[in-house]
Amino acid sequence: MNVPIKSVKRRPIAEINVVPYIDVMLVLLVIFMMTTPLLSQGVNVDLPQAKAKPLTPKDKEPLIVSVDAQGNYYLNIAENPSQPLDPQAISQRVQSELANAKQQGQEQPVFVKGDNRVNYGKIMTAMVLLQQAGAKSVGLITEPPPGKN
Repeated sequence: MNVPIKSVKRRPIAEINVVPYIDVMLVLLVIFMMTTPLLSQGVNVDLPQAKAKPLTPKDKEPLIVSVDAQGNYYLNIAENPSQPLDPQAISQRVQSELANAKQQGQEQPVFVKGDNRVNYGKIMTAMVLLQQAGAKSVGLITEPPPGKN
């Protein structure tokens, strides 16, 4: 006996395939996880606390000489900012950066970021070094006291 086969109507699937979106999200997550540690600049320094006005953002990145607890000097615009530099290398690099900024008609902010436990003479040496390199004024970076935001 031959029974006629009924044609079955198939409806289109009305669901969104989210697998490609999950793949893209995971790739972006990995990229952010890899680049985030690279965004933190400079040397880990325990800054002294002081009540001061925050700096206003400028167009040009400031030159920051960091002095760690052992008295080593670091420069934030060096090829490797986490490598200690000798004072002469810092002086030469700062002098060239200040000359470039002057040629462009811009003022380059210059700061010293000294660890709370470092000898005061090391911070003064860094400030004198920057002034001899041509910095008109040198600022000190501090941390606000706890509870004062």
